[in-house]
This record gives sequence, structure tokens and C-alpha cells, in this order.
Amino acid sequence: MISRRKMIRTTSMAIAGIAAVPRGLGATQRATQDFTSQRPPLDQRRFVSESVEATIQEVKRDITDPELGWMFENCYPNTLDTTVQFSTIDGRPDGFVITGDIPAMWLRDSTAQVWPYLPLTKEDEKLRALLAGVVNRQTRCILIDPYANAFNDGPTGGGWESDLTEMKPELHERKYEIDSLCYPVRLAHGYWQTTGDSSVLDDEWRSAAKLIVKTLREQQRLNGIGPYRFQRTTAVSYDTVPLGGYGNPTRKVGLVHSMFRPSDDACVYPFLVPSNLFAVVALEQLSQIFWEELSDRAFAEECEEFARELAEAIRAHAVIEHPTHGRIYAYEVDGFGNTLFMDDANIPSLLALPYLGAAELDDPLYQATRGLVLSEDNPYFFSGKAGEGIGGPHVGLDMVWPLGITMRALTSTDNEEILFCLRMLKETHAGTGFMHESFHKNDPSNFTRSWFAWANTLFGELVVKLHDERPRLLSMQL
Repeated sequence: MISRRKMIRTTSMAIAGIAAVPRGLGATQRATQDFTSQRPPLDQRRFVSESVEATIQEVKRDITDPELGWMFENCYPNTLDTTVQFSTIDGRPDGFVITGDIPAMWLRDSTAQVWPYLPLTKEDEKLRALLAGVVNRQTRCILIDPYANAFNDGPTGGGWESDLTEMKPELHERKYEIDSLCYPVRLAHGYWQTTGDSSVLDDEWRSAAKLIVKTLREQQRLNGIGPYRFQRTTAVSYDTVPLGGYGNPTRKVGLVHSMFRPSDDACVYPFLVPSNLFAVVALEQLSQIFWEELSDRAFAEECEEFARELAEAIRAHAVIEHPTHGRIYAYEVDGFGNTLFMDDANIPSLLALPYLGAAELDDPLYQATRGLVLSEDNPYFFSGKAGEGIGGPHVGLDMVWPLGITMRALTSTDNEEILFCLRMLKETHAGTGFMHESFHKNDPSNFTRSWFAWANTLFGELVVKLHDERPRLLSMQL
């Protein structure tokens, strides 16, 4: 792994116009490597958008590094190429979006997978219909069960039917995660703001929105333990929930319980801080929709008050003095004073707070937290010969997640750090042209999940963002 100090020197040379020597593959190998598109043939693509295709051509034309351009061309449309099932139900658009190699729809992943295409919906009617369809499908999923994280395409059964919880044939998995309720709000709000189309905010959507708030209130557990419990017969500790499926003890301080993280791993302490911060944003977005579009001022005020209450509880119980980094956000707390200092690559993460609108980039509290997250004081920050970055317990130690590297770049204002991340992503895709779930810090050929659309599309989002805001970085040979 190239040192950060050497990376800064190399990047500074490149910015000054001095060619940097390519790393990873030798210069001759890179010059002769065949960067043939890895996309499915046109007649085998699940969904084709003219505006997405035009964006690929425009952005790729301005990328100097051929390998980076090839990766972008493969990754950015991967959700549309391979994971989307678009149809109509009762005359309304419907979008079912699988994660990739798992044929089920996660509320979190499906939002994150289509999110980068949202800016294009203003002038692309076909793409707009797809995203409206995803909102409509998510609405129906939440009404089936607000505690489920992943759904089958109808009451087909399959998935984790033997789990000790209230499974239904529509459910693929029933791991309750706060972010599974926040992401659909993010998509509906983003769609409404971008397109001005309120057709998705129908009576069913309003019912789902109110069920989201009801569920978050239930999981404050101020008036009892609530209706949700989960256990799984497994040797993997993070796949099940202790104490009868209700989780480790908490003091009821107003924070919302989450039994699982966005990695689908069980929480140690049930107050998952980045997800609580994400919930504040979702409640504020609901308040805006119900106030400005739906004229339900009573519910809008209820959401706004809940957001304020939750933000106050976070400030009181989740901002902790760390012996090295000072006052920072903890990753998990329990209200008794027990604290977990770490971060996980899956989003919402502490690193991703500005990306989600849950913190300002220049907020000293966020910057101090970021300092821990990207250091050896985070037990899931791994550094090796191939790369460095955040992982998590989901696939084990020493496995770096490209999601975390991409998010590091998305939340950076430092050109050198962004280039550092781009270079790592370029050198750790193991010649496939795609992002993976994770790779070993010393060996990129040791990776998990060759088809993981969220990681691919997020990488595409980063490149488009750089094209819009920092085009000079894409004009450099990495």
C-alpha cells in the first residue's frame, strides 16, 4: 500500500503537470489492457435510459485515464442494466430492484441504487417513471411490514422463512433497521423535489409515511418493549438478536432502537447513532412534504417535533468524549453510558453523515468523528499492501469495502484525498471493471460479491459528481 505521504507527493507532482508513474499493473500492461465494455448486450439490458447513455458518453469523454473511464462505463449503469424489473400495476408504474446476486429487494439498496439517476429525471420521462415505480413499490412493501428490510417480488416465499419472527411470504428477510424506513423517505422526497411530481404521494404513500413514524415511535420503547423481536438459529452471532430477540438492555432516553445495522449485522448497543441521525433527516423531509404538498399541518408538526426531540437526545447521549479525538459521535450507545467507538462501511455510517444531509462537512463534530473513523482507532479500519479503508464484521477482518472508499471521496474536500481514493478503487477491482462488496487489504483478487449493484452505482455517482464539480481531477492520469 502506498503511504499517504508518498501519495500526496505523487499527486502534487501530477497537479503540477509532472506525469505520475502508473502503479498496480505495469505501465506496459496498462497500455495494452483490453478495456472492452463489460455491460450486457443491448438486447439483454433490463432498462435503457437515453439520458443515462448520454451521461456515460459525456463523462467518459472527459476522463483521461482509460481504465477509470472503462470502470465508470461498466459501473454507472449497472443498476439499470442488470437489476431493474419495470412494469405497471393497476395502471401505475412499478419498479422492483434486486441488489445483484441476491434476487430480493432491500428498501435501502433499492433507493441507493437508483438515487444517482435522480437528477436526470427532470428531462427523461422514461427514467422518471422508473423512479416513481420504485417509490410505489417501496410504499407497498412498508405497508406489508414496516419491520422488514428485504422483500420478495410478491408472496412467493423464499428467503429466511425459518427465522423466529413474524415472517410473511412477501418477506425475504425481517431484520428491523432504522435506515430501511429512512431510505424510502429520502427517495420520495428527492423525487418530489426534483420532478415536481406529487403523484407518488397518494393515499397509500401517506399511510406508509404515517406507519414509518408510528414504527419509529414504537422503537423508542417509551411505553413498552414493542411488537418486534427477531432470532435466527445460527452460529454467527451478528445474525441474531440476544435476550429473546429484543436486543441488549437500554435506558429509554428518547433514542430509537435499531436491532440491525445497514450491513444487516446485529447491533451491540441498540441505539445506532448514524441511523438515528438519518431518522432526524427523514422526519424533517416528511414534515416538509406534509406541510407544503399534502396540507396536513398537524402531521407535519408532529414529524418536526419528533425530529427536534430525537436531535436533542442524540446531542445528550450520543456525543461522547473520546480519549484521543475529543468530542465525537459514537457509533452505538445504550443510554447507560456504554459506548461503541467504530464505523462500518455500510451507509448510513458516521462517515456518510454529510452525504445524507445529517451533518455539515465543516462541522467540527463531524470532522473529529471522521478523524477517528479513518484511523486505527476505528477497529474496522484496515490498511494493507493493496489499499486501506473501512470494513465491518459482516465479511470479517482485513476486508476493505469499496463503499467506504467511495464515500470517503464523496465526503472529502481535499483533491489529494479524492485522488487517493480513485487510485485505490482503480487498483482493487481485480481486473473486473466493477466494484465489489469487499476485498482483502493485501490481495484485491480475494473479494466478495462480484455483482453488487449498490457499490457499482455509488462509484458512478462519485465520478459524475467529480465531472460536475472537480473536472480537473478526471483529466489526470491516475
